[in-house]
Amino acid sequence: MDLDSDVNNLANDGLGIDRSSVPGFYSGKTIFVTGATGFVGKVLIEKLLRSCPDIGVIYILIRPKKSQNIEERKQELMKCKLFDKLRKEQPNFERKLQAIEGDIVLPELGLSEKNKQLLIEKINVVFHSAATVRFDEHLRTAVELNVLPVRKIIQLCRQFKSLMVLVHVSTAYANCDRPYIEESIYEPHVQPQKLIDSLQWMDNDMVEAVTPKLLGNKPNTYTFTKQLAEAMLKTEGAGLPIAVVRPSIVGAAWKEPVQGWIDNSNGPSGLCIAAGKGLLRSMKGDFKAVADIIPVDIPVNMMITVAWYTACFKPKQTLVYNCTTGAVNPITWGDLQEKVMDFFKKTPLDACFRRPNTSFTCNEMMHDYWVFVSHMLPAYVADAGYRLIGRKPRMVKVYNKLHRSMESLSYFTSHSWEWTNGNHDLLKSRLSEVDRKMFFFDPRQIHWPTYIEDFCYGAKHYVLNEDESGLPAARAHLKKLRNIRYMFNTCIAVVFWRVLIARSQIARNVWNLILSLVFKFVRYFKITSTIQKP
Repeated sequence: MDLDSDVNNLANDGLGIDRSSVPGFYSGKTIFVTGATGFVGKVLIEKLLRSCPDIGVIYILIRPKKSQNIEERKQELMKCKLFDKLRKEQPNFERKLQAIEGDIVLPELGLSEKNKQLLIEKINVVFHSAATVRFDEHLRTAVELNVLPVRKIIQLCRQFKSLMVLVHVSTAYANCDRPYIEESIYEPHVQPQKLIDSLQWMDNDMVEAVTPKLLGNKPNTYTFTKQLAEAMLKTEGAGLPIAVVRPSIVGAAWKEPVQGWIDNSNGPSGLCIAAGKGLLRSMKGDFKAVADIIPVDIPVNMMITVAWYTACFKPKQTLVYNCTTGAVNPITWGDLQEKVMDFFKKTPLDACFRRPNTSFTCNEMMHDYWVFVSHMLPAYVADAGYRLIGRKPRMVKVYNKLHRSMESLSYFTSHSWEWTNGNHDLLKSRLSEVDRKMFFFDPRQIHWPTYIEDFCYGAKHYVLNEDESGLPAARAHLKKLRNIRYMFNTCIAVVFWRVLIARSQIARNVWNLILSLVFKFVRYFKITSTIQKP
C-alpha cells in the first residue's frame, strides 16, 4: 500500500483491521497492558475506554499485595477520580476491564498457564509501560524491573496468535549522554546480556562498586537501564511489530480527562509541592535550561495512535517516537519557577512551613550555602521546637528526603537537549482531522502559563487533597508567616547593628550621622511642631 495515500479513504482490509479511524481500528480488539496502576497506565486505560467505546477487552497485569488481591486493586483503581468522566458516559465500563494476576519480575511474568493461554489466543495489542521510575534504584533492581521484563514480554508476544503491535514506553532521556537525540535506537556501550550474566555472580557490594563505571556519562540507573531495554527490544524483538514511544518528564494532564490531574509527587510535582510549602528555597540548576515537561495525555494519545499506525501500515523497521516539548514549544526552568511561585502566592497550600520563595542557581557553593542557611538550620530549629512541645521531630528527615530528590533531578535541571521529531510529524500527518483532534499529541499548542497553573492546582487538589474551602485560612497563614519573617529580619538587623556599633567607631559615626540627618529632615518639615499642637 502507498503510505502517501489519504487515510480517510482507506477501508477495512478484510483482515479485521480498520485503517480509516483510530476508534475503528480498536473496535473489537483485545488489549494487554502492563503498568496499568501507574500514572501513564491509568490515563491510557481511561482514554482507550472513553475514546474507543467499541473496544473489546483490556487485560491489565496486576501484582497482588499482602493486603489486597488483584480484584481489590482493580476496584481501587476504578474508584480514582480520573474515571469520573468515563463513569458518567459509560456506567458499565468496568466490564471491559479484566485483571490478570502477574508480576514482571517473575518468570513468564508470573502468569498462570490458564491466563497465559487466554492471552495467547486473544491479544491483539500490547502496551508495555511497567517500569521503575526511581532514579536512585540499585542497578540490580533496575535491571530486574526495566530490562528483563522486556525479554519476557517479547517471548510472550511471539506466542500470541493475533498480535498486531507491541508498543514499548521508554524515556526521552534513555540517551541523555548525547546532546542531540534522534528517533533511533542507539547501541549501548554495555551489551544487556553481558550485564545480566555479570549480575548473576556479583554480590550487591560488587555491583555498587562497578555501577559508576557501567553508567559512564549517564546520571543514574534509570536512564542506563532504559537504554538497555531499547537495545534488547531491537535485537530480541526482531521480526515483531514493535514501536517505541519516548516521553520526556511526564507531568499533569493538559486537557483530558481532567485538566491538571496528577496522582503522584514524583519529579516536578514533588518539587512544586515542596516549593509551595516553603520547604524548597534553593535548587541546583540552570534557570536558562529547558524544562522538557510533557503533559501525560500527550504521550498516551501518541501511544494509542502509534499502535494504530504500526498495526495498519506495518513499517519495515521499529519506529521510535520522541515525545518532547523542548524543540517545538520550550519553557525554561526559570520561567517555570516564576510561574509556580506566582501561583502558590495567590493560591497557597495549607499549613505552609514558610512563604514560597524558590530560586535556581548554577553555583554549587552558593547552593550549598543556601541549603545550609535556608533548609537545614530552620529544620533543626523546627525539630527543637517539636521536642519542646513533646512532638516527634520530623523536619530534618523531610529535608533529607527532599535533598535526595533534588540531587537526582539536578542533572536534568542543569542540561538541555535537542530531540528530532520526524516520526512524530509523520504520525500526525497520517491521522484524519477527527482523530487528530480526538487523539491530540502536538505540544506546540500548549500555553505554558495556563498549564503551569493547572499543574499546581492539580498537585494541591489531587495529590494533597486540599480543596478551595481552605484557601482563606491558607492565605491568613501565609500573611502570618510574612509578618513573622519581617519581625525576625528586623530583630536580626537591629541586633547585628547594635553589636556592630558597640565594636566599631566607624559604625557609631555612621549611626550618629544617620540620626542627625533624620532630625534635620524632621525639623525641616516642621513635623515636631505639628505633633506638639493640641
